[in-house]
Amino acid sequence: MGRTASFDTPLVVTAARDLFWDRGFEAASLADLERVTGLGRSSLYHAFGSKRGLFDAAVADYLATVIRPRLRPLLAESAGRVALLEYYAGLSLAVASLPDDSPRRGCLLVNCAAGLAGHDALARKVVDDYRAELTAALRNALAGAAAESEPGTNAAPTVLDERARTLASLSMSVMLLARVNRDESLALLATATAQVQSWHP
Repeated sequence: MGRTASFDTPLVVTAARDLFWDRGFEAASLADLERVTGLGRSSLYHAFGSKRGLFDAAVADYLATVIRPRLRPLLAESAGRVALLEYYAGLSLAVASLPDDSPRRGCLLVNCAAGLAGHDALARKVVDDYRAELTAALRNALAGAAAESEPGTNAAPTVLDERARTLASLSMSVMLLARVNRDESLALLATATAQVQSWHP
C-alpha cells in the first residue's frame, strides 16, 4: 500500500507555483522548493515524481486559479466592449498594486517562455496554448464589441483575427515588462485600452 500524503497538496503547489513564478523553472532549486513548501526532497518526489512534475502541477494551478478566471468574462456570450475595457483595467490594477518584491509580478508562463519553453517541447506547447487561449478570448469579446457597434452585422474574420493578435501581443508584452519596467507596462495597458476605444468608441 502506498503512503498517504500528510500535507496540504494545494498549499504545497501554490508555494511552489510562486517560486517558479518568481524565478522560473531552472533557477528554482530543489533546496528552494524544500524551503518554500516545508517538505523534504523525498516527499516532493513521492508526491509529484520530479521537479518537473511539481512544475506541471504549478502551471495547472496557475491556469485554473489565475488565468482562466481573468479570461472568463471575455469568453461569455455577452462579452463585448465593456468586458475588454474591464480586462485591461483589471490588469492595470494588478500591475500597479503589486510590490516590487512580489513573486507574482508578470505571468508565470511568459516568464518561463524564454527559459524552459525555449528547449522543451511540452513547455513550449503550454505557453503557445496559453497564447491561443488568450487570443481566442480576446477575439470573442472583439466580435461582441463589433456586434454592439453595428447590430445585425458581422465583423470580417480577418479584422477580428488581426485585432485579437494585436491585443494578445500587447497583453503578453505587458506581463513581460511588469517585471522590468512597471511604468512602461502600464503605458502598454493604456495603449491597449485606447486601441479598444478607437475600434469601438
